[in-house]
Amino acid sequence: MEHKLLKILQSCKSLRELKQTHLQILIHGFQDSNFTLPKLLTVSTQLGFIDYAFRVFRHCRFPNVVVYNTLINCLVGKDPCDALRVYDQMKVSGVAPNSFTFTFVLRCFQSSGALKDGEVIHGEIVKLGFCSSVFVQNTLLDFYAKCGENLDSAGQVFDEMPERDVISWNSMITSYMACGEIETALSLFNSMPERNIVTWNSVISGLSKAGNMELARSVFERMPERNEVSWNSIISGYVRLGDVKSARCLFDDMPEKTVVSWTAMVSGYTMIGDLESARNIFDQMPNKNVVSWNAMIAGYVHNHVFDQALHMFSQMLIDAKCRPDETTLVSILSACSHLGSLEHGKWVDSYIKRSNFSLSIPLGNALMDMFAKCGDIENAKAVFDKMPKRCIITWTTMVSGLSVNGKCREALDIFDSMCSSGVKPDDVIFIAVLSACTHGGFVEDGKRIFDQMVWKFGIKPRIEHYGCMVDLLGRAGKLEEAVRFVESMHLEPNAVIWATLLGSCKIHGNGNFLESVTRKIIQQEPSNPSYLTLISNLSASVGRWKDAFTYRMAMRQQGVEKVPGCSSIQVGNEVHEFLARDTRHEERKNIYEALYCLNIHLDAACDGTL
Repeated sequence: MEHKLLKILQSCKSLRELKQTHLQILIHGFQDSNFTLPKLLTVSTQLGFIDYAFRVFRHCRFPNVVVYNTLINCLVGKDPCDALRVYDQMKVSGVAPNSFTFTFVLRCFQSSGALKDGEVIHGEIVKLGFCSSVFVQNTLLDFYAKCGENLDSAGQVFDEMPERDVISWNSMITSYMACGEIETALSLFNSMPERNIVTWNSVISGLSKAGNMELARSVFERMPERNEVSWNSIISGYVRLGDVKSARCLFDDMPEKTVVSWTAMVSGYTMIGDLESARNIFDQMPNKNVVSWNAMIAGYVHNHVFDQALHMFSQMLIDAKCRPDETTLVSILSACSHLGSLEHGKWVDSYIKRSNFSLSIPLGNALMDMFAKCGDIENAKAVFDKMPKRCIITWTTMVSGLSVNGKCREALDIFDSMCSSGVKPDDVIFIAVLSACTHGGFVEDGKRIFDQMVWKFGIKPRIEHYGCMVDLLGRAGKLEEAVRFVESMHLEPNAVIWATLLGSCKIHGNGNFLESVTRKIIQQEPSNPSYLTLISNLSASVGRWKDAFTYRMAMRQQGVEKVPGCSSIQVGNEVHEFLARDTRHEERKNIYEALYCLNIHLDAACDGTL
């Protein structure tokens, strides 16, 4: 009967089912069984009914070490403080802990702040004579490696161990590798009396992550046997360094390729911009998982082939073997943002809602950024308001989104509300809020915020902050004040600063600073086509035709051409990209005819003949 009740208990899905099964346990007298009681506690905590688990525990007449250990273990991942309270109660009740008790209790401490508490447990381990237990000592090694500020304590435990097994050696080697102490790790590796494949893989993985591929390859070649972890570690190491050629050679030699190795090669080719090879590898994959799809989609996004990223996402949905995860959606939303494809972005938003994705910080930020960049600021605000948690990037995205959509006063209000809520601003959000002041023409607010950044928050201005202030003053026509501001900067003004000032001179038709500012730009960026064009245009606008002609001729003689502007528009399900004076588009003839008709219509409207 007990076996039958254990099976029923395992299948419980709700508190009602749990209580019904518990009642049957009580009726049949198994409430104190060493098999049934621990299982009842485990199922209760797994289903999230921790209070019920405590009630069951309190009614236990004679809880033994197995019962205490079970409850402690169940609570470690839920509430470590409760787990420690159960351990304290165990000591008070006189139940002696065993080696499993200490392995569970030490897992309660996962940060350097808990080091002192862990050291207390270490003292109790010594006091109760568990220093000879390899099992307990290995747990102590793991604790000190994760929580210690350095590996001195872990090393001391290792040195004092009367007996070590291969797990002890592997723990120390892995820890030293993770801390970058490669020589110490290798010294231990060479001193090991016996190695297993985990040992070899730990060394290869550590060396690969450290970028020491020559030594990693040497260790790899010496391995008596290899498994997929060995091959994937060395392949991934070459991929991280961008040495895809070496990675491909190993990949081709790999006896049994796994989805991890295939995906590593896809990522490697996308990293170096070889999307054709990446796609070939992807298409050849016998099995794909969500990480494989994400690697290909992210590869297209990172290489600015956004329309192909959307197409790949569509193929993923059609394939239907892998469900998109949060990483997939963040990449796709980024593609929508860059293309300005609101229609695709709204579909992704509806997919998120239909699939019941929680609005995490990364996903919420990506969704909000997409709406803002596609001009739908109301939906961006709605996402912002719905986000249960926010980070500084969330606030920055909202401030920037409001600013570029012309709601500059709201951007400043959001920033002020962030500061009032106790969130500390960083240097990036100040660039966003100063840009909002620039777009809104809020000169006094800009000065106040710049001073707030420096004096209240102690943030040293970057060249971007200075650029925003110069732009703000210049656009407002305060050119002399802008020049004085540039002269007071603690950084050397770059060409962008001078070009910003020059652009302001053009806006206000002020040629007074033309000669001095032009000289600064030419000194720093003598061949930049955008700046040379700006200088030429400004010279022409203030009547200096000879100077304008000189700069134009210099550009032609040097073969310098300004990169044409590019824009995109979505028609139906297809995104079309256009260059200035485009000659590549299939419908260019019809497009130019339509533009010609519109120009005639506008000319007529301006002349008053319509």
